[in-house]
Formats: sequence, structure tokens, C-alpha cells
Amino acid sequence: MAEVIIYATKFCPYCVSAKRLLKQKGVRFKEIDVTFNPGLRAEMTRKAGGRHTVPQIFINGRHIGGCDDLYALEKKGQLDPLLQGA
Repeated sequence: MAEVIIYATKFCPYCVSAKRLLKQKGVRFKEIDVTFNPGLRAEMTRKAGGRHTVPQIFINGRHIGGCDDLYALEKKGQLDPLLQGA
């Protein structure tokens, strides 16, 4: 199974939605809460190529993007192969 990291905040509905999809798929993920941590948010922004909104999702070190990007991959049938490490 792929390594999934999601940078999120406590009160973000998009973060909740992205985590819900991952949980429905049985995916374990590491959540990094950037709510009150400017250092972690800066790290997220750097790793995400300047994107500063949450969530920012990474699968096996590859930047996927945010919630809409995750759902777009799911709709295209491209998310499961990524999660399987293909």
C-alpha cells in the first residue's frame, strides 16, 4: 500500500472530505495538522510547489494536490493504481 500524507487543518471541510474518501478506500494515511503551526504550513507550501491551501495530499512522495484533485483522480479511475503503488 502506498504512503499517503495529508496536510490539513482542524476545521477544513475539504480536508474532512478528502480523508473520508481515503478512509472509505481503507487507506491509512499520515495527517499533518498545520492549523496553528506556521513552520509546518511553510513546509507544506514548499513541498506543494507554492500551493498554500489545505488539504495538500502526497502519495508515495508525489504531490497530488487538494481535495478536488483527489476526487478527480478517483473519477478518472487513476486513484486506485496510485494507492496500490503502480
